[in-house]
Amino acid sequence: MMGAVPFTLYSRSYCHLCEDMLQALLALQQPGERFEVAVVDVDADPALVERFDELVPVLYGDPEGEELCHYFLDPVAARGWAEACARAAA
Repeated sequence: MMGAVPFTLYSRSYCHLCEDMLQALLALQQPGERFEVAVVDVDADPALVERFDELVPVLYGDPEGEELCHYFLDPVAARGWAEACARAAA
């Protein structure tokens, strides 16, 4: 079994799109694979509100890298990140 695949989900409390994206992301896990999702509440940090505001939910693999998707899960981008992590761990 490989290590956990990291994701960062920029979210808000009481955001149904945010919860939908989290559930759709977790449903993409393959057998023997574990996604570790850091859920960050943008409303807890004024800089994050300024950066993301109405874009939430926003999903990153590497929070310093490129955005994978926002509003709705892009399963191709998310699986691509998970597969890149698996290759890097091999």
